Amino acid sequence: MSELESLSALSGPVTDLMVQAYRFALEPTFDQEQLLRSHCGAARFAYNWGLRRVLANWNQRKAEASYGVPDDELTPWMELSAYGLRKAWNAETDRIAPWWRENSKEAYASGLARLAKAFANHAASRRGTRPGPRMGVPRRRKKCARQSFTVTTGSYGLGECSRRVRIPRVGSVRTGESTRKLRRRLSNGTARLGSMTITHRGGRWWVSLTVHVQRHDQPPARSHARIGVDVGVKTLAVLSQRVPGVTDTEARVPNPRHYQRVQRQRRRLARACARRRGPDRKHGVSPSKRWLKVNARGARLEWRVAAMRRDGLHKLNAALAARYGIVVVEDLNVAGMLKNRRLAKHIADAGFGELRRQLDYKTRRHGGRLVVADRFYPSSKTCSACGSVKAKLTLSERLFVCDRCPLVLDRDLNAARNLAVLASTQSCGGTVNMPDGNRVRPGMPGGGIATGRPETMVAGQPCRSNPAGHGTQSNTPRERLTTNSRTRLPVPERRPASRR
Repeated sequence: MSELESLSALSGPVTDLMVQAYRFALEPTFDQEQLLRSHCGAARFAYNWGLRRVLANWNQRKAEASYGVPDDELTPWMELSAYGLRKAWNAETDRIAPWWRENSKEAYASGLARLAKAFANHAASRRGTRPGPRMGVPRRRKKCARQSFTVTTGSYGLGECSRRVRIPRVGSVRTGESTRKLRRRLSNGTARLGSMTITHRGGRWWVSLTVHVQRHDQPPARSHARIGVDVGVKTLAVLSQRVPGVTDTEARVPNPRHYQRVQRQRRRLARACARRRGPDRKHGVSPSKRWLKVNARGARLEWRVAAMRRDGLHKLNAALAARYGIVVVEDLNVAGMLKNRRLAKHIADAGFGELRRQLDYKTRRHGGRLVVADRFYPSSKTCSACGSVKAKLTLSERLFVCDRCPLVLDRDLNAARNLAVLASTQSCGGTVNMPDGNRVRPGMPGGGIATGRPETMVAGQPCRSNPAGHGTQSNTPRERLTTNSRTRLPVPERRPASRR
């Protein structure tokens, strides 16, 4: 076995591995770029062919059923697995695509595998077992879609030198940066190559290597310490305590607002595209070369903004996961927040969902915990000193003024401190590394009704049996509580008797 083959295959099994992706920018030659585009087109062709076959099979069965044909005599269902689609493709390859030998077979298999996954997601969405919005039947992929294909078998992996990767039928392609770290892991036997995905995004070609890596990350510097993270638009994040090198003196992480800084450039490029001849599929008009150049400049600008936002979030989350053993965040309804037309652009620019996603796996790597507070937990309305809850707190009130104690504190800092205290309760006040959390009971209302339906007591908050709020935890049984509008005290809710 040569040195290149030994890098792609290990002599023995590697245990305690985690999946990690290594992405490198490619610098292909003109001929290699044409081959990459041909492979992407081959994957799209196989995807569209399989989609037409499946839909034709469904329509045929529907037509036969309308004619009164018995169910046992209908046309058999076409298998929707990747293996079944690939078997059908191999039976008709020479007839429908006599040129298929120009590209690697992995390109066609990649398109059929993505089609099988799309049908599986559609079936799971119809059954209700897939979270998120309902997915419809897969649709035909057009040439303007993202160009990509995946390689799982064959001669692929790292090249002979530290700045080369091997792609089937394309050959050795130069990378924009060194792959020395990955080569060292493969040669030491602490990693194993999985799949390779080549994508064209932002005007450049990228290769992503899925690697099963054996990691030994250092535990957090303060394994028993906890920190609350309150995200926002004006400020990217407010922490419950100041972190040197990460926040300022007021425990704030400034929002760089990458998307807002390029608005002038985006408008200028949009006007330039409007002055040129763009594509018109209805009348069969192809875009001009000048339009393609300006559109490519706009795509590179959007990619650069996304890369800068992702880099800033990586640095912030890596610092938190490496220093604190417990990180508490909120379960925000980002999809619902984006429906606000005035704040949608700013919310999308902050990247709330990406921040939480990165915190999830980074805390796992270092052996920490990510506690997700309940979506209805009143972190901003609760006083971090005495535990009383305000009845109403408008978004324009940036200072939290407690009605029961002399606390006057910034609204976001108060919420971050409440999130940090939430991790010390009996039920952790949320779910560890999970999207949904347990409901948390706020303290004695400070002149109003708390939002949500709490079930557990936050440590140090006053209650009917402990008005002063002494002690660290409450032994009150978990029961659903409501608030009496006259006494302003939490009383048990009366549930209606069940009908027999």
